[in-house]
Amino acid sequence: MVAAETALAILRTRLSNPTFAHSHLKSSSESNYSKLKFIVSSSIAEACNNSVLLLGPRGSGKVAVAELVLEDLKAEHADEISVIRLNGLLHSDDNCALKEIARQLCLEHRLLFSKMASSDDNSQFMIDMLRECGLAHKTTIFVLDEFDLFTQGKQRLLYSLLDALQTLTSQAVVIGMSCRLDADQLLEKRVRSRFSNRKLLFIPPSADEMQRLIEHLLYLPKDSGLPTKFVTEFNSRLSNIISDKKFKEIVNSISAVDGTISNLLTFLFRAVSYMDVESGFLMMENFKSAELCMQKQPKIDCLQAGASVLDLYILVCMNRLEIKERNSYNFTSIMKEYKAIHDAYKTSDNYAFTVCLRAFEHLLDQELIGFVDSKGHNQSIDFRPVRLLISSRELYEGLKSNPLSPAILLKLFDHESYK
Repeated sequence: MVAAETALAILRTRLSNPTFAHSHLKSSSESNYSKLKFIVSSSIAEACNNSVLLLGPRGSGKVAVAELVLEDLKAEHADEISVIRLNGLLHSDDNCALKEIARQLCLEHRLLFSKMASSDDNSQFMIDMLRECGLAHKTTIFVLDEFDLFTQGKQRLLYSLLDALQTLTSQAVVIGMSCRLDADQLLEKRVRSRFSNRKLLFIPPSADEMQRLIEHLLYLPKDSGLPTKFVTEFNSRLSNIISDKKFKEIVNSISAVDGTISNLLTFLFRAVSYMDVESGFLMMENFKSAELCMQKQPKIDCLQAGASVLDLYILVCMNRLEIKERNSYNFTSIMKEYKAIHDAYKTSDNYAFTVCLRAFEHLLDQELIGFVDSKGHNQSIDFRPVRLLISSRELYEGLKSNPLSPAILLKLFDHESYK
């Protein structure tokens, strides 16, 4: 019982710490951790300036990897680096950003910060401090999260920062992080010419990488202080679960929706939270429960419980029109598609126009479909352009879970690969 509670505490601590999830990448020379550390450590060792962009979807580990690199470099070069952190959500205004840089520089070097200083004063202070730090062989690392938001406006901050990196006396590194893969294309020509054009792309892990990551996160270490017999049994049972085909299907299902490491950590944290302390071990049911919790979506629930057969036909017809790249369609177009299905497959589900219109209005009320724009209030509902507000996958899952769903609709999805 005590061993199980301790194991639970260890796993929760790991899963709530994103940097731990990426710490296993340290041994790989091809990982973004190794590449970023090489760029920054080379700048420190060779007393040169550098800039790099970390690009990838939210939750892919950009911030976690950057923090892991900075943590290791601080341990190796305790008195040789200082870190300035900015976030585009808070500091996208140039005046605000320069003021924040001046504040952090004063705090780092134990200087008196003046709240009344002008933007020009703060800009000059930053340039002077970079020169002084360079002469003292101290590297200043600027971490700009939500980098794309700094490209709005006149980009004065980015120009001042990257222009300062062109001087021989400064010694600094700029690390930008953005979920926009075209973040560097948002830079003005004068700013882009001063950027080193180094980019690291964060992509979702492959199936093999995902399995190694799960093992890294969930296996108990032998030096954890827990009884050796318990650790061996825990890891053995977990190994059987991970190699199980059903577990791989669960992980693939979670990754299909969101393949980021952040989403995986959320899934595993839920699974660990379902662990029975009395048994002391993780079981397949824990991961199944976590999957159900992760996949609970109100739109799928609405399709499962509140959608009629005619509602499902209309949604499938709209999905077929979108697959055919019909960018604009209305209720009349949907009825033509509905008639085409009925004629092709000779189904018994043949409803009158007025009944179909009431079902169409019901879907609008349920917000499973919506009008393309707010224009055309005076236009008949039959002719106003509409669109689906659910994805093909959500519709497929709703069809599978709805007991009233006609077999022909699922057959259409399977046959035409709409899943």
